[in-house]
Amino acid sequence: MSEEKGWKEVSPQEVEKWIKEKKDIQFVDVREVEEFEAGHIEGVTLIPLSEFGERMKEIDLDKETVFICRSGARSGRVCEYLSSLGNDKTYNMVGGMLNWTGDVKRGL
Repeated sequence: MSEEKGWKEVSPQEVEKWIKEKKDIQFVDVREVEEFEAGHIEGVTLIPLSEFGERMKEIDLDKETVFICRSGARSGRVCEYLSSLGNDKTYNMVGGMLNWTGDVKRGL
């Protein structure tokens, strides 16, 4: 894990470990619905980046949150945005779903 501009980066392997350990962390996928349906991590919350502004209230900002996208770019932008609001409990999954080697669920 590395610290960068107020948020942390975490590897897909670490995320998989946290999910298996049932750590008290929120996992939010910010890809669009079609991308999510094509393959996602079971149990994560989908809040597409295009809807993030109006749906941000669905996230408990007092709780650690891992943001996930296809490559890590969009989730990085979300982390940067939340960091600019003073939130330091965010993680960007580096490499996104392109680097995910765990189980993938298809559909919604």
